[in-house]
Amino acid sequence: MLQWYKIDKTSSYDQNRIYEVEAGSNRICIVHDVSGWKAFSRKCPHAGASFVTGWCEGEELVCSYHRHRFNLNTGKGCTNQGNYIKIYPTRIENNELYVGIKKTGSFFTQLFK
Repeated sequence: MLQWYKIDKTSSYDQNRIYEVEAGSNRICIVHDVSGWKAFSRKCPHAGASFVTGWCEGEELVCSYHRHRFNLNTGKGCTNQGNYIKIYPTRIENNELYVGIKKTGSFFTQLFK
């Protein structure tokens, strides 16, 4: 089950620039490119570098630290990397961006919440 979080001030964000934002208690990265909004992990799994200093090339996210690449639709790293990033679903409602984060906690916590 997903919890949807509104991301504030996206109207002031530059296209193709990566931003780190809060989605509930989670810190994630977002970017707006020609295909729409993408939301993903904030750190590279290879060396832990922030993606904020990275860039996008087509459908790929490039880490600025070691140039590792990740598909922005699947999260899968390029061939021979053997790693991936988390991709979060996005949606637009009333011209506002929302990011879906999987709810955590036990079955009983969710059931009686």
